[in-house]
Formats: sequence, C-alpha cells, structure tokens
Amino acid sequence: MKILLNSQFSILNNNMPDILLIQPPIEDFYLTAKRTIPYGLACIASALMKSGFSVEIFDALASPKTRQLPIPPEMAFLAPYYEKSDISPFALFHGFKHFGYSFEHIGKIAKASGAFLIGISSLFTAYSHEAIRVAETVRQYCPQAKIVMGGHHPTAMPESVMQCKSADFVLRGDGEVSLPLLAEAIRNGKNPESVPGIVFRKSDGSLHVSEPALMENLDDYPLPASELIHHKFYHRGKGHSAVITASRGCPKPCSYCCMAGVKYRKRSTESVLAEIERAVVQYGVRFMDIEDENISLDRQWFLTLLHEIQTRFSGYELELRAMNGLFPPSLDEDIIYQMKQAGFKTLNLSLGTANPEQQKRFGRRDMRNSLENALKLAEVFGLEAVSYIIIGAPGQRAEDSLNDLLYLANLNTIVGVSVFYPAPGSADFKKCEQLGILPEHLSLMRSSALPLSHTTTRLEILTLLRLGRILNFMKLLKKQDVQTDHRHKIGKRFLEEFLEDGRIRGMTREGEVFEHEVSGNLAEAFIRGVFLTAINCRAITGCPYGTN
Repeated sequence: MKILLNSQFSILNNNMPDILLIQPPIEDFYLTAKRTIPYGLACIASALMKSGFSVEIFDALASPKTRQLPIPPEMAFLAPYYEKSDISPFALFHGFKHFGYSFEHIGKIAKASGAFLIGISSLFTAYSHEAIRVAETVRQYCPQAKIVMGGHHPTAMPESVMQCKSADFVLRGDGEVSLPLLAEAIRNGKNPESVPGIVFRKSDGSLHVSEPALMENLDDYPLPASELIHHKFYHRGKGHSAVITASRGCPKPCSYCCMAGVKYRKRSTESVLAEIERAVVQYGVRFMDIEDENISLDRQWFLTLLHEIQTRFSGYELELRAMNGLFPPSLDEDIIYQMKQAGFKTLNLSLGTANPEQQKRFGRRDMRNSLENALKLAEVFGLEAVSYIIIGAPGQRAEDSLNDLLYLANLNTIVGVSVFYPAPGSADFKKCEQLGILPEHLSLMRSSALPLSHTTTRLEILTLLRLGRILNFMKLLKKQDVQTDHRHKIGKRFLEEFLEDGRIRGMTREGEVFEHEVSGNLAEAFIRGVFLTAINCRAITGCPYGTN
C-alpha cells in the first residue's frame, strides 16, 4: 500500500526511510527560489546512504504556495519604509509572506515517513525561527523520533538552538562527516559523545558542545543525492537549475563573512565534472550556480575545470553562474575568456567598497583596478556584469556608500547593493556585539530588515537601495534593445521627475502616485554626482533636467 505524500516523493509502508531531512519554509518579504535548492541536504543524504541508511528529503520550499502574513512585531519599525506596494522599477519590498508548505503539513509528512531520525536544516540565522518551529511541530507529530538540527546557524550559535526542547541534537560543521555517525550511534543505542561536531544535553542539563566537524578530503565523499531534489520545481528556461560547490571554506579575512579563515579545501576537477555530467545528462539541468566562496582562487585548477566543461558539455547550452561573487584580482584575460567558452554569461563581481578606509575595515584589498580590468574584458568577450557593494556596515558612512554608487555609475556594470547584516561567526558580528548594536531579535539578522542604524541610518540605507535601482534603470535605458512596457514608461517618467526635484516616486497598482521617504541630502548628492560623471543624462531620456 502506497501513501502518496506530495509530488516530491512517496513512501511505501514496507519501505519507509530511516532518516528524513527537511528544508524548512521561509518567512520574509521576498524569496529567490533558484538559491534555495537543498544542495547541502543532498550532500548529507548521499553520505548517509553510503553508510547504509535509507533517506528522503522533504523540501518545504519546493512549492509555489505563499501566504500573506502580518509583519512580525519586532519588524514594526519597517512599516513606514515598506508602506505601499510599488509597480515602478524603483520598488523595494512590500508584504511579508510565508513561502512554502505549512508547518502542519510538514508535521504530517514527518509522521508518515516513520523515520527514526529527522534532520532539520537551519542555514541562516534570520530564518532560525522557522527551523525551530519545524522542530517543535515535528516533535508533536513524531514524539518517538530523534530530532537533529544542523547548518550555519546551529554551528555558530548551538546554545541558542538547544534552548528548543524539541531538538535532541545539534551538529556543527560538515554534516556529511557527523550525521552518519550520529545515526549509527542512535540505531545501536550508543553514547553519541564521540560524534564530531555533536551538541547534546548531558544528564545534569548542561550542554556537551564539540568543535565543528570538518571534511578533510572532499573526494572521499560521494556525489550529492540529486535524485532526492525536486527538480521540476527548480525549472529555468529550457531546463532545470542546479547548485554545485567545488570547494569549501575560504582563506580570505573578510570581516563580514562567517566563512573567513575556514580551512580551504577543493575537490578534484574529475569529481566536479562527474557531478556536472550527471546533472546535465540525467536531470536536464541547463543552469548551474557555483556556490563556492572563492571558485577562482586556484587559477590553474579553475582553468582546467573550465576547459573540461567546454569540451564535455559544449552541445548542451549550459549556462553557469557564480552568484556568491567572484574575487576580481583572480580574474585575467585567460580566465574570463575560458569562463565565456564554458557557459558563463554574467560575471558576479565582489567589490565590497571602493573606499580605502572601509576596505581596511572589511579586511579587503583595493580592487578597483582589477574590477575595472575584469569589466573591460567582460565587454570584450560579450559578458554581462554585476558588481556588488555593501552598505550599512558598522562604522560605514552613507557618503562613502554613495561614492561607491557613483564610482560604478561610469563603469559597464549593473550595481548590486547588499545591505549589511551581522553574520554570526564573522568578525563584524563580534564588532557589533562589542558596540552594543546587535539587533534584539535573531529574525532581524537579514538585509530586508535593515538590521543596523549606526553610522548609516536606516533612512539612508533605504535611500541608497533606491538610488541603486535608479542607477541600474539609467544603465538599462542606454541599451538599444530594451522593450518598452508600462513599467518601463513609469520608470522613465519618475526618473525625469527625480532628476528635476530629487524626489523618488512610486505607483500603486491602482495608479496612485506617491513619494517614498528618502534622505534628501543623499538624493541631491547623487544627482550632482551623476551630472559630474560621464553618463549623459540628456542623451538617455531627452529631458532638460536643470541644474539641481
């Protein structure tokens, strides 16, 4: 007798999985589905299967279902900033939503699975509440099962997670190492104390906390269990989407990154190519995001990989991206040419900032020359480019971030404006803690919550975000093949008005025009700066803007 649980998988009564791995739903203002593929769970699942366990993944995000929610009380301060919906190109966020299946449905899935061990992914601190709620719901439906939580958040803040009485264990670090050993210990009734990365409650109520587990040789572990991923949901263009990581860790000391200083390890090119081949041939993947912290760190290794991808998959129209960001100094003419040949259409470039003092605070080197060189080469080889800056970090001034925008205004690149959030485990998280400016709630550790109001105020952060949208729209207008639609016409009109009076407007679906709350000083400085750059505003829109 078959129990059909959902479109992702079905469980046979006589062949239920030993272990169920769950990706929780997310509650936020937005969701980028192509970046939520449960790759980490697939990697862990394959390690479990190699150890003889049967495994299923329930991806609670692999659903088009969304549900409108009231803004959480701790985010009430955002109401004036996200007051109305906006159909213009300068819109930010509006409407807090639950993305994915309900908690009750997840509980029913867990109960029907009959698994003796249920693992719950908790990658980002901002969404740790959803992961905790999944654990509490699973406990209600599965009182006998053991519940373990893993991911970056439990690795960085295990004590916080273990405050949830529904969680029996936390695993810190690489779950491929530790979860098979924990499952073995539970099945055989042994003490899990020797499991790497384990956290559990001792008999006296105190916590046993181990150092994070680490995969030393990545090639010792099997390819991820891609068959457990709901490929049809992650569809893009002519085929499916996939994620891959070719390395772990990063030796760079960036202050905002929780991976800074984590031992760098990379897979052999043959291992990576075998995974790509399976994804392309067996699962019809045509878009692949390489999620490494620093994919181009080893130049010769990367060149070999790119050449082999080009040779083996030239007929599949495979598009590659590195959405986590590329390190500009590691890119040269040979690298960028080979990236183009292998299937890259866009370079995602990590600038951080162009300001020398802020570079020092971020622990970054000056990358302006290498960025500009990469952009010139991207243009030569017909690649698009996105250059990312960080705004709103502790000690960072709004004026310096504005200058970052103006620096990128005259370069052939779209601008990616990333709002700083304190990532547990990073040097900047510790700095915020020392300064006493950490948000009071873990749910505020996200960009959309505008978590800090320090040397850059929240109003200034919002203004910089909107100015980034305006700048990208101006760059879009320079292209000859842009299709003009209603949203485009609204944007062009609002751009002309903004450059006249410094006010940023929006429009509701009902046609009501309103003004966004912005920093007038930043808006005026942006307009002055744009007129001083090589962007010819008059040529773009044909509007006599005046001399604000």
